[in-house]
Amino acid sequence: MRKDKFLEKILTARVYDVARETPLDHMPKISRRFGNDVFLKREDLQPVFSFKCRGAFNKIYQETKANPDLKGVITASAGNHAQGVALAAQKLHLKAVIVMPVTTPDIKVGAVRALGARVVIHGENFDAAKDYSLKLAQKEKLAYIHPFDDFDVMAGQGTIAHEIIRQHPGHIDAIFVAVGGGGLVAGIAGFMKMVKPETRIIGVEPEDAACFYEARRTGRRVKLKDVGIFADGVAVRQVGKNTFSMIKDLVDDVILVNTDQICAAIKDTYEDTRSICEPAGALSLAGLKKYVEAHGIQGKTFVAINCGANMNFDRLRHVSERAELGEEREALLAVEIPERPGSFKRLCKMIGQRAITEFNYRYADDKLARVFAGIQLTRGLEEKNQLIEKLRKGGYPVVDMTDNEVAKLHTRYMIGGHPGNSVTNEHLYRFQFPEKPGALLNFLMKVGDRWNISLFHYRNHGSNFGRILMGFQVDRGDLKAFNSFLKSLGIPYWDETGNDAYRLFLR
Repeated sequence: MRKDKFLEKILTARVYDVARETPLDHMPKISRRFGNDVFLKREDLQPVFSFKCRGAFNKIYQETKANPDLKGVITASAGNHAQGVALAAQKLHLKAVIVMPVTTPDIKVGAVRALGARVVIHGENFDAAKDYSLKLAQKEKLAYIHPFDDFDVMAGQGTIAHEIIRQHPGHIDAIFVAVGGGGLVAGIAGFMKMVKPETRIIGVEPEDAACFYEARRTGRRVKLKDVGIFADGVAVRQVGKNTFSMIKDLVDDVILVNTDQICAAIKDTYEDTRSICEPAGALSLAGLKKYVEAHGIQGKTFVAINCGANMNFDRLRHVSERAELGEEREALLAVEIPERPGSFKRLCKMIGQRAITEFNYRYADDKLARVFAGIQLTRGLEEKNQLIEKLRKGGYPVVDMTDNEVAKLHTRYMIGGHPGNSVTNEHLYRFQFPEKPGALLNFLMKVGDRWNISLFHYRNHGSNFGRILMGFQVDRGDLKAFNSFLKSLGIPYWDETGNDAYRLFLR
């Protein structure tokens, strides 16, 4: 399609029957941190918490004009486009059928049903859902509404760019846009390159769903063998035919980001706006941060599109775990220490007053112990490397686990197990103390080195209290002195030696 013709389609798009003009919010914390003016286009504030209602309504409205006898519409979507189609159909009094992959978050399935659409769950990914929806469209005589590869859909999304230049008429150096099938970036690039061609358009994709990156690199559309689904809103195996024809020459660059960087951007968005975006909604900010850091850019004006906020609440656990790693604010280290009383305390002294996010250990043999430690950083990689060097010079072998997926996803939760007959006279206690930097070290200083520690588990849960599970080897004749010692600590504790969880899995 000719660029001037596409611009006309954007300027005449029908979107505000269901969409609203969303704010362009300045992000003061991110702006100060990176030395650039950063603005966030808040498409998470749409009625369906995503930009998708723009393109969906425009397309369906154009369909009703072309076919006044239209009875209904059908689409395939992982959720956001589905909600847009359902809302548009409801507004225009049409039947709507939505085919959704089995991986679609429950929050999106429920939202679509709440808008009166019929939901069909089918297929492991978007492509399988799409193939099935096309069969249903033919069988039930419904108009298929493509999530991205349609010029009316793209034009609806392009109204976002029109709003941006009204809201910020001054110079914008770059706009960062999440890319899945390419409908959003096509709409924004198609408008901006006609109106403000000096503004760079930078697409952002997950490393494990980089269909546009690969198409741009090879000069042709490629179908990815597999796609990651963490950012489910952009989990597309192949960029659209029409969208690729639009964006291949209009997008200036493509940035790839990983899951940890996406999680960090979700946290950044929350800290500046007190809103929680979905992973796809955080892509643009994650790409912006990576771009600025890679190029050392200062004093520029950037816009990131927060394209959605349909986040499953239970996914927040994973996000909070990975955000600190994505910001290089946490190091995960495996440290080898001698198996003798006082070793824990000496190690903690070397770590110093840094906040410890977790500290896990289980007795294995009478010579060496391995500690899995999460340590909060304030200076990123430089500080982590300095700490590792300090520990190694202190005689502690260290393995950096920060970028180890097995460690991040599994091992940190699995440390423990039965020590067999090598641990005798073990007593298990649970402790609770006020949480603050250095609190764990202070606790271990109080514990001292009179009794051997055979089990230790501490994890910072973000609450006001630190919680520790701890095993001590105490001979029968020392129990009276040990109980006096516990009372002298002056902190709450509970005897868990008879706990079934301990008996079945740790003793």
